[in-house]
Amino acid sequence: MITLFNVWHYTVFGIILLIFIGGIAIAFKDDNSKIRVQLIFTTFLITTVMAGFSLFVVDKYTKKAKLYKLENKRNLSSEQIMYSGLVRNEGNYEIGEVTFEIKLVNRGHASGNVKAGSFFKPSGFFDFFSGESISGKSKPQQITHEFVVAKNLKPGETREFRVYFDYPPYFRGVAHFSKIYAH
Repeated sequence: MITLFNVWHYTVFGIILLIFIGGIAIAFKDDNSKIRVQLIFTTFLITTVMAGFSLFVVDKYTKKAKLYKLENKRNLSSEQIMYSGLVRNEGNYEIGEVTFEIKLVNRGHASGNVKAGSFFKPSGFFDFFSGESISGKSKPQQITHEFVVAKNLKPGETREFRVYFDYPPYFRGVAHFSKIYAH
């Protein structure tokens, strides 16, 4: 996934490039060739890690999205659930993608009303080969779905979204947890 870079990304990457060039220059000033290779490799490794972390840090503080008017409706005839709402870019920079994550948890587990064996299903080495663990006989008590609900969201812009997915028929009551991520 390609994210949209802003001025802060380029500034941080420019500083990291200067650090890399400085490390290479220091490495070539050393007369010992073994230490020179180690210095170049260490400089490359450190600046690569710095670039990776800085990408996430700059994204976190410059790309801010907020979720408004989240509603859900369940269609009993097709056993689907629909979520709709609005996402708004609250920051000063354009957002490449906004991802909506919804987690459904069977309410018996969310409220503490848990019966024996609800979470733990004993399995063994032979279950893998018999296909019992793969066949889907176990029913997950929480389900997470992610959807890209907006792309290229300009500062201050708001977009509507609507997503559908299959509702687990064995859920009796559901606790909903929603998040959005701006990339």
